[in-house]
Amino acid sequence: MRIWGPLAAVCLGTFMLLVDITIVLVALPSMSQSLGSSLSQLQWVADGYALAVAAALLGAGMLADLQGRRRVYVAGLVVFASASVACALSPGMGWLIAARLVQGVGAAAMFATTLSLISTLYSGRRLGQAFGVWAAVAASASALGPVMGGLLTEALDWRWIFYVNVPVTALALAMTFRYLPRSTGDRSATRRPDVPGIVLFALAAGGFVYALTASHAHGWSSAETLVPLAGAVAAFVVFLTVQRRSTYPLLDLSLFRRPAFSAALLTIAVGEGAVYGILPYTSIWLQSVQRLAPIGAGLVVLPHAAAAALVAVLSGRRMPKPSPRLGAVLGLFLAGIGVGAEGFLGPDSGWPALIGGLALSGVGMGLVFQVAAALALGSVPGERAGMASGIYSTVEQLGYAFGVAVFGTLAVTTMTGSLDGKVADPAGAAQSLSGGGAGTLVAAAPAGQRASFDHTLRAVFAGGHNTLALTAGALAVAGAACVFWLTRRPEVPEPVSEAVAGPPAETAGAVPTAE
Repeated sequence: MRIWGPLAAVCLGTFMLLVDITIVLVALPSMSQSLGSSLSQLQWVADGYALAVAAALLGAGMLADLQGRRRVYVAGLVVFASASVACALSPGMGWLIAARLVQGVGAAAMFATTLSLISTLYSGRRLGQAFGVWAAVAASASALGPVMGGLLTEALDWRWIFYVNVPVTALALAMTFRYLPRSTGDRSATRRPDVPGIVLFALAAGGFVYALTASHAHGWSSAETLVPLAGAVAAFVVFLTVQRRSTYPLLDLSLFRRPAFSAALLTIAVGEGAVYGILPYTSIWLQSVQRLAPIGAGLVVLPHAAAAALVAVLSGRRMPKPSPRLGAVLGLFLAGIGVGAEGFLGPDSGWPALIGGLALSGVGMGLVFQVAAALALGSVPGERAGMASGIYSTVEQLGYAFGVAVFGTLAVTTMTGSLDGKVADPAGAAQSLSGGGAGTLVAAAPAGQRASFDHTLRAVFAGGHNTLALTAGALAVAGAACVFWLTRRPEVPEPVSEAVAGPPAETAGAVPTAE
C-alpha cells in the first residue's frame, strides 16, 4: 500500500463524486413520483450537480494551490457527505436541487485536486499506470452509477443513493489521512484568491446552462432564455478581461497556446457531452417506454462500463506518454460510431438494440478518459499542475452539463414536431413524454385508443432518441477530426507567463517509483 495507497485514496473520492453524476439517472422517475416534478426540475437534479462542479472547479483549484491539495480534498469530502445527507432528507424538489448544488461544490473541491495529486505523487512509468487506473475508475463510475442507482432504488428507496455516500466518505477520509502526504501550498502574502474571477466564471457557467435548460420550456426567443444567456455572455467576456489583467489569474490563458492541452480539453468536452449527455434520455426510454425496473435499466449500460474500464487500464499500461492522434482521435471516433449506433430504434425495439453501441462507445471513452487526462497534465509545466487539473475537470463537467441541457432541448423539440396533429397539446405532451411520463399519457387516453396511442408514443420517443444519438455521434466524429487537425504539428513548448508561474509543484512526500 506504500506505493498505491495514495492512488486508492484519490480514486475512491473520484469514484464517489463521478458516480453521483449518473447514479440519479435511473432514480429520476421514482423521484418524480415521490416529490412531483417537471422535466426542467428533473434536468436540474441531474444537471445542477454537474453545473455546480464545473462552476466551482477553477476556484477550488486555486484554493488548493494556496492552502494545500490534501486540505482542500478533505474539505470537499466533508461538504460532499453533508450535502448527500441533505439530499436524502429532501421534502421537495426545491430542497433536493439546492442540496445537489451544494454537493457539487464539495465534489469540485475533490475533483480539482485528484489529477494534480496524481501528477505530483507519481512519475515515469508509474505515472502512466496511475493515470490508467484513475481513468478506469472515472470511466466505470460514470457507467456504473445507473446500476448502483437501480439496485438501491429498487431494493430500498431513491434516498439511499445519497445515504450510501456517508460510509464511503468515511473510508475515503481515513485513507486520505493515512496515505496522502501533507501539503502546505503557496501562502505567500502577495498571492490572494482571484475572487472576481471565481464569481464571474460561476455566473457565466451557470447562466449558459440555465439558458439551455430553460429554452426547451420557454423557447429561444423568450426572456426566460435570452436574459440569462446575455448575462452569461457578458460575465464571460468580463471574466476573460479580468484574467488578462490579473497578476495571479484564476485561468492562465497562455496554456491554451499549447496544442496538446487544447486537444485534451476538446477531447474530454466532446466525449462527455456526446456520450453521457444523452444517457438521461436513454435511461428514461428504458424505464418509461420499455418498462424496465431501475436495476434493469442500470444493467443495460454495464457493457459500456466494463469496456471503458478495461480499455482505460490497458491503454495506461501501453501508453505512459499518449499520442493525441493515437488515443484522443481514435477514442472520440469510436465513441461517436458507438453512440451513433444507438440511433436506430423503432417503436418495437427492445433494450438489446442498444448493447452493441454502448459497448463500442465504452471502448472509445476508455481511451478518451486515459489519454485526455494524461495529455492535459503532461503538456503543462509542473508548477501549473493544479490549474491544469482544475481547467480539465471544469471543461469535463461543463461538457456533460451542456450535453444534458442541449439534448434535452433537442428531445423536446423533436418530440413536439412528431406529436403535432396527434394530440391537442404537442408541446405539453412532449414535455411529459421526454420526462418519463409515457404511462401517464397513455392512462389519460380513452380506453379504446390506449393500445394505438401507446404505439404512437413508442414511435415518437424512439424517433427523438434516434435524433439525439445520431447528432451525438456526428458531434464526436467531428470532434475527432478537430483534434486530428489541432495536433497536426509536433508540440512546441510554450513558456508560462512569469507573472503566474507561482511556486514549484508540491513534491514533499512523493511516492517513490521503485518497488
